[in-house]
Amino acid sequence: MRDDVLGHLLRASPAAVDCPDVASWWPAYRDLAQTWNNPMDRAMVAGFAADRLAWAFAGAYQCALQALFPSLPEDALVALCVTEEEGNHPRAIRTTLRRAADRWRLDGAKRWTTLGPQGSLFLVLARDASVAGERPALRVARVAAGTPGVSIENMPATRFVPEVPHARLRFDDVALADDALLPGDGWALYAKPFRTVEDAHVNAAALGYLVREARRLGWPLPWTGRATALLLALRAVAGEDPSRPQTHVALGGILDAGSALIADAETHWSASSEDAALARWLRDRELLNVASSARAQRTASAWPRLTGASGS
Repeated sequence: MRDDVLGHLLRASPAAVDCPDVASWWPAYRDLAQTWNNPMDRAMVAGFAADRLAWAFAGAYQCALQALFPSLPEDALVALCVTEEEGNHPRAIRTTLRRAADRWRLDGAKRWTTLGPQGSLFLVLARDASVAGERPALRVARVAAGTPGVSIENMPATRFVPEVPHARLRFDDVALADDALLPGDGWALYAKPFRTVEDAHVNAAALGYLVREARRLGWPLPWTGRATALLLALRAVAGEDPSRPQTHVALGGILDAGSALIADAETHWSASSEDAALARWLRDRELLNVASSARAQRTASAWPRLTGASGS
């Protein structure tokens, strides 16, 4: 396994292989994943290898899942299934797990499942119907795509990164063994921290992608130096507990600096003759602003937690 990720980003050929769809991207990503062990390193290299932001994001999404769920099989295209018709907060989760004889039964529906149409393994957030109370008891269940009772429906392409597909999923009396359920609170241990983990990995992949474009197009070296510094900062924050307020404050600062760097990148890019690459970036950059208000709220909420929590 390789570990000199910055050396790779600064020395490897900046030529990217054209990948128009998931079928062409996924084998390339699997090869990459066998070379880089650290999920954050994988995210950076996945971005660097991508010919478009779509595959930087898709690779980072898989890396973030691997970071939070390290026991996932390396050869599975995985999707975390949280969002339902009413949203993705705990009280919006209506999908249920019920105990029946010696099995669990999963029923419900999910929407906007990233890479869902091609997914081979789903991590499904669901209510444990046996636990009463105002606050739902949530668990995460591992469900293989081919399990009886699982239905997958393609959703329309999004206006940005349209190459990354999404799906609606239905679970109708899906039988699961005890070991299909992950231990502990599905919200506190998995769904909630994933937002932080995903933000770090996706932004690292986006910067890796832009570093390749910077080297390919000959942008000013100080821009690449600033990007490298931010990548090192993201690598460091990825090793911190994603539930701690200091992690949220640090990540918020890195993402703010990254936004300024990306604005500078567009100035350099627009001066080049690569109209197709620039047009695709301008179409797709909105991806990096998805859930920006939630990120800002996360950072704002972290400061008072730090102020009032001695030694936390």
